[in-house]
Amino acid sequence: DLHVHVYEGASHYGIDVDATCLQTGATTVLDLGSAGAWTFSGFRRSVIDVAQARVYALLNLSTTGMVSPVVGELEDIRNVDNALTSKVLRANRDVVLGIKLRMSTPLVGNNGAEALRLARELCDDLSVPLVIHPGNSEVSIGQILEHMVAGDVLTHAYHGNSEGSLDENGKIRAEVRAAADRGVLFDVGHGRGSFSWDVAERALGQGFVANTISSDLHVYNLHGPVFDLATTVMKFVHLGLSLDDAIARATLHPARAMGVADEVGGLTVGGAGDVAAFALEEGQFAFYDAADVVRTARQRLVPKVVVKGGTVVRR
Repeated sequence: DLHVHVYEGASHYGIDVDATCLQTGATTVLDLGSAGAWTFSGFRRSVIDVAQARVYALLNLSTTGMVSPVVGELEDIRNVDNALTSKVLRANRDVVLGIKLRMSTPLVGNNGAEALRLARELCDDLSVPLVIHPGNSEVSIGQILEHMVAGDVLTHAYHGNSEGSLDENGKIRAEVRAAADRGVLFDVGHGRGSFSWDVAERALGQGFVANTISSDLHVYNLHGPVFDLATTVMKFVHLGLSLDDAIARATLHPARAMGVADEVGGLTVGGAGDVAAFALEEGQFAFYDAADVVRTARQRLVPKVVVKGGTVVRR
């Protein structure tokens, strides 16, 4: 799962990675910026190093990470310290894979342009990908994408807020097409406010398919509308993707995107011994988007057996 928040006990978004992600079939997850340089050591000691699940992370551009539910982590640009963030990332390269930047105005205030500049500078210096959360931003999606290069990831590809993938006429923006053509990756990142049936349907109808399917699972959507990664995958099967294609976009594609496909994301000799076995059930199932719009699907995936590193962790 390319997008989760599992810094339980510190970030207000945090959930128990083993009880949620692992038990529902996601043996490997990437935490997107719950911790920053000042808070990462606690995240590593209390979650990454002790969880049964395999947890990778992106450092938040803000040294505080995603701690407060009322104060945006970049409302004060003094929370950015590229020298410290670089030091922490270099010391944890085994688990830290890149940098996360949230660009929504309530999170970045009027510092969006400067945050973009600093994030680009940092990622270029470290040669790591930048993952950006857009939407409801005073900085346009075009300006955001101008700062992104091949291998970077724009998450929340199908959100229904301002500065999304679609223009005012419901067409894929030219800047989005251009970014995809030059190798910028697009991720679903369902979340509590970032997936619209209508946007996804329009985008898919124009051939714009997100490279990766992720849940953005956290405390505010764990009990709906997200629930787990498998439910998110099946929403895209409902929208017309084949089951094989949808599963690939939640396994091999994200592993490749983050440079860890030699170990995870598929079944290969020398790779991790991870298997999630699901029952594909037929029936009538209510699936909801972030606005609680319901669609009735004919199939769902139900986890039956989960194996992590050769050990059965759910039966």
